[in-house]
Amino acid sequence: MKFINYLEGITGVGIYPLTSLILFFVFFTALTVWAFKADKNYINSMKQMPFPGDENDSI
Repeated sequence: MKFINYLEGITGVGIYPLTSLILFFVFFTALTVWAFKADKNYINSMKQMPFPGDENDSI
């Protein structure tokens, strides 16, 4: 028995792919909006977090 046969037995199974697509789209849209509106100082401080100091310092 193929997997599609199991799905045909579930009532309202067609709503799951649509719901997944909507959640995916909303999440990444919100993430993109946040990335463009985030405070640039916060972004730079997070970028420097593991290695505080000048980027040009050699080891």
